Amino acid sequence: MSQWDAERHARLQLHLVAGVGPRTQQCLLEHFGSASSALAATQGELQQVPRVGLKLAERIVAAAHEDAALPVLEVCRESAVQVLLHGDDGYPSPLSHIPDPPGALFVRGGWMEADALSVAIVGSRHATRYGLNQAERLGRGLALAGLTIVSGLARGIDAAAHRGALAVAGRTLAVLGSGVLRIYPPEHGELGDAIAASGALLSEAPPLRKPMSGAFPQRNRLISGVSLGTIVVEAADRSGALITARHAMEQGREVFAVPGRVDSRLSRGCHQLLRDGAKLVEHVDDVLEELCPLAAPVRQPDSEHTVHHARELKLDERERKVLDHIGAEPTHPDTIAAECQLPIHHVLATISVLESRRLIHRTSGSTVARC
Repeated sequence: MSQWDAERHARLQLHLVAGVGPRTQQCLLEHFGSASSALAATQGELQQVPRVGLKLAERIVAAAHEDAALPVLEVCRESAVQVLLHGDDGYPSPLSHIPDPPGALFVRGGWMEADALSVAIVGSRHATRYGLNQAERLGRGLALAGLTIVSGLARGIDAAAHRGALAVAGRTLAVLGSGVLRIYPPEHGELGDAIAASGALLSEAPPLRKPMSGAFPQRNRLISGVSLGTIVVEAADRSGALITARHAMEQGREVFAVPGRVDSRLSRGCHQLLRDGAKLVEHVDDVLEELCPLAAPVRQPDSEHTVHHARELKLDERERKVLDHIGAEPTHPDTIAAECQLPIHHVLATISVLESRRLIHRTSGSTVARC
């Protein structure tokens, strides 16, 4: 907030105009060169921009005079809600790589670099006891492995996944279809507070925005977009969780599904995902084995280790130590042993383990390099 200037203020004003989504905002910025220029444009000039019709042009012109951003910023300052614009330092890096990243993101709590190591768990609001148990078990196990758990704070599977992470003091993020100061459903107020204290609540809606049905399918793209992969636990054949899974596929993220009872309506969505190529999940290791390499290495909190692939979260201390001394260039085991100060037979055994986990590969001769 300390570096808030006129152009950033104008970008937030555009973001708050009803009908100006991420793609329309990008069109406006490309056409006029800046948000300030877009807000200074006439109605006729605005209508020359793709995706901007008469009514939207009228709303943009009105927004230039109303300055809806000012009261929103005041609420954010009073309630310790951070405003991140696309391109800011601290903006969640995974969202920068999706087709339609939000122009502004409101954050209650804090996004950490380590949250790039995250997995979404979503599913039915009307979950069975089996589904709730699986969601909590996976949330707990993946959080213990070092992953951040992402969900939508909804009733049922979402809440169980968040609670699983919180139960082991793990990090969890909730992506909301309402404002971060307007928790929905209301009975999840205490859960929302706990998530903000150990992770973050995220929304592209202003902090006091009430939940609107049309906002939830839109927020689903952020649940998948901020995550390395999405796990679906119980979903009927027309479930919002399937929208999240579809977004994940379109964003190039992994999709997982937990199988259910063959005679349950809530198993249909998951079983269809499995038919379509989703990865079957029984254990935490099923998820860690399948996750893609990270777009950029992530340093784990309170650790000297930098993670390049989610599989590294399964390594013990010696395996991590050896891997830390293997880079993209071929390295001889003798060199690794000297740098790690480990006996050569321990290094050779560890290299075999790392190779079996597809973290390194043999190069010419006896040298090894990272995959």
